Amino acid sequence: MIEELRSIGLSDLEARIYLALLEEPEISGYEVAKRVSVSRTNVYAALRALTDKGVCRTIEAEPVLYDAVPIAQLIRTMKTRFDQTSRLLLQELDAPPKKAASFYSWKGEQALRQAMERMIANSERSMIVDVWSEDFQAMEEALLDAEGRGVRVIVITIGEVQTPLKEVITHLRSADWEEHISRKFSILADGKAALIGSFGKTVKLSALETDHPAIIELLKNGFYHDLIGERIERDFGAALKENYGKDYEKIIASYRELLT
Repeated sequence: MIEELRSIGLSDLEARIYLALLEEPEISGYEVAKRVSVSRTNVYAALRALTDKGVCRTIEAEPVLYDAVPIAQLIRTMKTRFDQTSRLLLQELDAPPKKAASFYSWKGEQALRQAMERMIANSERSMIVDVWSEDFQAMEEALLDAEGRGVRVIVITIGEVQTPLKEVITHLRSADWEEHISRKFSILADGKAALIGSFGKTVKLSALETDHPAIIELLKNGFYHDLIGERIERDFGAALKENYGKDYEKIIASYRELLT
């Protein structure tokens, strides 16, 4: 029986002590040491280990007495733990490996527009688009098609646009915006795929397509701040201008070198 008990995780001494307690329950550590002919120091250490493993239990007395958990109860407990661990291992390790995040680059006007149209056409639940008004028309038709098939389309524009789309948030442009060399855009599809790029006459048209969680989270955070900012400006615009200056100049002034 020693080998069988060792196969379920007991040491040689722990197995001998367990068998001794089955033969003579409710005995002291001193009595256990006599039965297995091992020093009391080693026996008490093994008894603590058996108690921690749930293999034996103590009875508060003077001295403390030890009793073996019946083998049937022990086996059922171990079987339950094994089944739980097995299910967890199967769930975690039998699943297909998670694909690493992908990064794809697109260059040139045609490649950019094809990437935008493909992402919009394949959206199923939602589209969040942040784009300059000059570049909105290039994707408007695809966005209208998406909205028509039940996709929720939300557009944030820099500059005003005229469109039948239901949800449009407009950022009015200040003089500072005119100095931008490139006009950035972003598309977030179904909260899990992103296309980020830029338009502009003096820069080469390019975009990055990715499903990297960090980029997705950045776009979601940007959308969150757009929503909050738009509502606050709508409700408290005059007070904000009075307290912080036009276009929040009083706040931005000390950080302007970091924003250029």
